[in-house]
Amino acid sequence: MLTHMMATIMGPALTAGPDASTLALAPKNPLPYWRRLAAARQLDRGPELLRDSGGPVTRNVLGPKWMIPPLVFVSSPQGAHDVLARTDAFAERAATPVAVELRRLLGDNLLVVPHREWLPRRRAVQPIFTKYNVPRFAGHMAEVAEQLAERWALGAAVDLDADCRALTLRALGQSILATDLTHQSQVVGDALRICGKWATDRALRPVNPPRWWPTRGQRRARAATASLRALTAEILHACRADPTRDAPLVRALMQTIDPDTGQPLSDRAICDELVLFLLAGHDTTSTVLTYALWALGHRAELQQRVAAEAEAVGDRRLTHEDVPRLRYTMQVLHEAMRLCPPAPAVGRTVMADIEVDGYRLPAGTSAIVGIYAMHRDPALWEDPLRFDPDRFSPERSKGRDRWQYLPFGGGPRGCMGDHFAMLEATLALATILRRTKVLSLSTDFPTVTPLTMIVAAPIRARVAVRSDTSLDAD
Repeated sequence: MLTHMMATIMGPALTAGPDASTLALAPKNPLPYWRRLAAARQLDRGPELLRDSGGPVTRNVLGPKWMIPPLVFVSSPQGAHDVLARTDAFAERAATPVAVELRRLLGDNLLVVPHREWLPRRRAVQPIFTKYNVPRFAGHMAEVAEQLAERWALGAAVDLDADCRALTLRALGQSILATDLTHQSQVVGDALRICGKWATDRALRPVNPPRWWPTRGQRRARAATASLRALTAEILHACRADPTRDAPLVRALMQTIDPDTGQPLSDRAICDELVLFLLAGHDTTSTVLTYALWALGHRAELQQRVAAEAEAVGDRRLTHEDVPRLRYTMQVLHEAMRLCPPAPAVGRTVMADIEVDGYRLPAGTSAIVGIYAMHRDPALWEDPLRFDPDRFSPERSKGRDRWQYLPFGGGPRGCMGDHFAMLEATLALATILRRTKVLSLSTDFPTVTPLTMIVAAPIRARVAVRSDTSLDAD
């Protein structure tokens, strides 16, 4: 279901569209300056606050253009389409302030390079993550999930976030990097928080200290980057030393040609890409999986539906061929991604005047699509704060605007790892709940958004083997 949905979302890219010169600018947001400044730096609830005060397309001017570009926050399905479906000639991801800061910190990668550099790298790496090739990784994902379920079956109080991060990073390492990342979860997780916060804060502040100034934040960001580069250099060195090493992502990057030089990518360029995949390839899946387990830990009847569905497949390791039979499990993950989207907001820099939901966005504007705000909008979703996986049943999904649900973004530069992420999460959730049951001890699910949506504190739960009745009395 998600594969079809995402193919539809990607769709054909928009070019210029109608002449926008006669349209009015998006209305200025009426909130006081300091509230608008705070909202601009909070990528989940900030766009929601700006929408409630200024409408689904609202302009947030924080300073003169030479200091910080005007920000337009968009939280309508039509507006999301009008921004994200554009080609890079009209709405460029690499030119956003956040992308510029990330590129200076982490180097060139698929997230931040402009179209000319992005296209050959995307073409080289994309085949690894297609629905035709991703099934080869299913064995790694199911095996790691089984090991976690076996440990949980012993009964204990656990941190769902820490365990899910370790699970997804280990699966990532085994499946596409041929590397054991069992003990790297804390290093990679800390680096994501530090680097993402540094880049986002700089991008959305009107005034910043020079990058060479040794502030505490800049020292920490550089140290985190250095640790990631050291890790990726080890991965690349191991692959070069052993040509038989089965690391499909590393091999694809080694065979990619640099459009500027006509030569293979340098080791530095390959490591830049590996840094991105380390950060983005595990944290988003782990947060969604953590949210799903936490939510089900409060709803025993929904948890039982997932367990029963997985048990019906048979007492064996789950494979990619079982995924079509795990429909309710996928609905649970869809609902988790609605309430806790991997990317709470995505941005584009407008390169030429365009129309966005009836308004004109001039060249130079930073357009920010508030995915979190759309996913929780009462105008788009019935009882939006309720965890209800059945809202993604085929019957209730009919007629829904395809642009109001964007867990992996959309348009030409939407996430190419959606098949990988969904296969990993579906097999992991079904495998874990087939063998264990979860009782959530944390009443809240605190998150922070340094760049993606990540968990801000331990998510406590009690776990036990599924046949154990001790949790049922709690």
